[in-house]
Amino acid sequence: MAVGFFVLRREKDIPRFNHILLIQLGDIGDVVLTTPTIRALRENHPEARISILVRKPFGSLLLADPNLYEVVETEKIRGSVLKILRGHLKFTRRLRRAHYDLVIDLRTGDHGALLSFFTGAPVRIGTQGGNNQFLRKFLFTKTLRNLKVAPPPTHPGADQSLRIMRGLGINTTDTLPRLAILPQDLARAEEMLNECGLASNTQWVTVNPFSRWKYKEWDCAKWGTVIDQIWESHNMPAVLIGSPEEASACQEIVAGREGRAINLAGRTTLGELAAVLSMSSLHLGVDSAAPHIAAAVGTPTVTIHGPSDWRAWRIIDDSHRVVAPVMECVPCSRRGCDDTGISLCLQNLQAEAVIEVVEQVLQKKNLQYS
Repeated sequence: MAVGFFVLRREKDIPRFNHILLIQLGDIGDVVLTTPTIRALRENHPEARISILVRKPFGSLLLADPNLYEVVETEKIRGSVLKILRGHLKFTRRLRRAHYDLVIDLRTGDHGALLSFFTGAPVRIGTQGGNNQFLRKFLFTKTLRNLKVAPPPTHPGADQSLRIMRGLGINTTDTLPRLAILPQDLARAEEMLNECGLASNTQWVTVNPFSRWKYKEWDCAKWGTVIDQIWESHNMPAVLIGSPEEASACQEIVAGREGRAINLAGRTTLGELAAVLSMSSLHLGVDSAAPHIAAAVGTPTVTIHGPSDWRAWRIIDDSHRVVAPVMECVPCSRRGCDDTGISLCLQNLQAEAVIEVVEQVLQKKNLQYS
């Protein structure tokens, strides 16, 4: 069966599988961008149970996805060697009890390849990427190579995993990432916002000023200027979001802006964060997971990019805009200037450039609602 799966390319010849597992051990944004791949698999295998394995706690983003049978989370086990071994053994048994007959690893790391092997699935597929080619050939029953990048209008971020599907003869015309939201996450988000003084009929923006990588971040004082201008021009407060580790830094931006800025950083699950973003009129932020989530729930975005190349990850249109410094070296795809962790291009980016694009998106949104 494994051989025939790759020789026969026509859709009607693709074998049927009962239980399929996708392995996506990337970051939050990678999980969001995998949703078109899940849909593509469902379109081609409508009767199959489709599960996905992600890192904890990213699974809460996908719990409402109608195309998924189950969301499985893996986490790093800490403690003694014996505790770690017992934890891995217990998780391996869980994977084997699921009786997957097809496993597709969407990443190039060894962890996903090993977990694929431990499932015991008769068909295990991965890419040729990765450092240890001999190991990958052993762990997978088939490795894909020479996967081609799709041109526009395919979403470039979603194509990271969709190209693997195309390598299996599976395709879709709908490549936009989309997230569904659990009713309880929406209710909890509304409750938190009401507690902060935001009525249900109030329009507001979300802001994520921080990133996992410091070289992607913008000056906090400039964020304050943008927040103040949106309030003065549109009477719209800003809801700051982020991780628990970013909560205190977000509070520094909020300080002195009571009534025009609210700090929700560290207070939501990822599912609740998606709900908050879905209610926002506009999301502003740096290159991180939040803009991907916002776009996937239908909220317009303005995202600041410096060294990182937005062309590989984002769709740019009237509703989703990128603000980048006008410099010949941008984007350089390095971790700051000369990999120092300091991005002079972002330091030189002025608040006025961001405000101008924000105004354009808000005016477009108002026209659509009028």
